[in-house]
Amino acid sequence: MSEFEGRVVVITGAGSGIGRALAVDLAGRGAKLALSDVDAVGLAETVRLATDLGAEVKSDHLDVTQREAVFAYAEAVVAHFGKVNQVYNNAGIAYHGEFERSEFKDIERIVDVDFWGVVNGTKAFLPHLIASGDGHLINVSSLFGLLGIPGQTAYNAAKFAVRGFTESLRQEMLIAKHPVQVTCVHPGGIKTAIARNAAVPDGDDQAGFAQFFDSKLARTTAEQAAKTILRGVRKNQARVLIGADAKFLDGWVRLVGPSYQRVVATIAGRVLPKN
Repeated sequence: MSEFEGRVVVITGAGSGIGRALAVDLAGRGAKLALSDVDAVGLAETVRLATDLGAEVKSDHLDVTQREAVFAYAEAVVAHFGKVNQVYNNAGIAYHGEFERSEFKDIERIVDVDFWGVVNGTKAFLPHLIASGDGHLINVSSLFGLLGIPGQTAYNAAKFAVRGFTESLRQEMLIAKHPVQVTCVHPGGIKTAIARNAAVPDGDDQAGFAQFFDSKLARTTAEQAAKTILRGVRKNQARVLIGADAKFLDGWVRLVGPSYQRVVATIAGRVLPKN
């Protein structure tokens, strides 16, 4: 069927969006799936879609910020399937708010899920990926792990951290000659519910932000994103950019350097929804 056939694949945040699209795509390619999310209803629907395609699925509620639970989950997955070949650290949440008006709890929540969730999943599963002899770790960062955006200080911090962590780990695997490939994924605007579920500071217009993101920025479907990620995994790409927006802005930032910040600030001040 494909190079993914028979592989044991772990996907966090599988209850919707890119996580669900990855699960469905991989189910059609013959992979065995370990799927998790905090959203029980969404996860159950993903499981139904994957099993309808004939996939063997292990489904679990998992909060990636709970380190002990993540380690126990990794052991349970290996006990169930006997091995793990690929791990997609995909679970993530969003927050939109100026730093000046953000509470520490809001910033900490984003960093806990979007960064520490990736670290927890990597630490728990890396020994099993090495033991498989054919491992691949895929960590989902963001376009906002490539450039800074006003109103995204917390999200930028977490996603830049994922990028640095993943790129460093890839080099460590190369030096140690471990049989583990490492890929960092940078989606641009994806048509998912992430903006509609995003938190904002008290008093801000959450619906207005979500409507702006969905109508102006989300150009790529989750299904297209999944296919791009899997193509990058097949090619062992160190970095996978998803969407024309991610590709253009990555190139532009490389070209103009730090001066991009003044341009973005000027544009954002004109087009972003006001508080």
